[in-house]
Amino acid sequence: MEKRPKIGLIVPVGAASPPPEAYRMYPGIDFSARTLGLKTMNKEGYDSVVGKIAEAAAELAAEKPDALTLIGTSLSFYKGAAFNEEIVQGIRDATGLPCTSMSTAVVEGLRALGAKRVAVATAYIDDVNARLARFLTESGFEVASMIGLSIEISGMAGSVPDAELVALGKRSAAMADGADAMLVSCGGLKTLDVTAPLEDATGLPVVSSMPACLWAAARLVGHDGRAPGYGRLLDSGA
Repeated sequence: MEKRPKIGLIVPVGAASPPPEAYRMYPGIDFSARTLGLKTMNKEGYDSVVGKIAEAAAELAAEKPDALTLIGTSLSFYKGAAFNEEIVQGIRDATGLPCTSMSTAVVEGLRALGAKRVAVATAYIDDVNARLARFLTESGFEVASMIGLSIEISGMAGSVPDAELVALGKRSAAMADGADAMLVSCGGLKTLDVTAPLEDATGLPVVSSMPACLWAAARLVGHDGRAPGYGRLLDSGA
């Protein structure tokens, strides 16, 4: 019997269990998780847990996954693009495994769609939005618009209704002159079922944090990344 690939997930908040999107997108892959216990989505919160990432990675590595990924866009971009790369390298050094981060994944997703100028919708407070804008600029994108939900307590993003997410994305698109793609940022937002409707409503290809992170991780274990029905990136595998 052929061995199923396995991905270890370092999750910032909640129970140490894989997000439901993982098995919906990739039922042929196994997942395991460790949580960091992030309390707040702000610099102080990120500073309090970032030092735990390598330890969580090492614990996951003991379960013999084929690759690892860090869930949490803002946790990996909050100090800029170079710091995100340092985090990924730290996970690699701690485990010897292929690895990525949610911030790396959204950049790869945007590039796969040919994005240059991006409309952005987030869960974040203004300071975190400003940090995201810097990260995207450092990664080679123009930020055409930025609008957030001002959520600071970890875990609250998961309760935002689909209709509110679509409305937020439509507002960001309306504010963005000349945007060629949209980013919906925050791994806690439940975006899997709103990506395709948002693409239909705005005409823009959409990259969102959790689906993009799982897409990038799946590609590390030999999957083509396709998860049809959830937007252009996942339809194509890019």
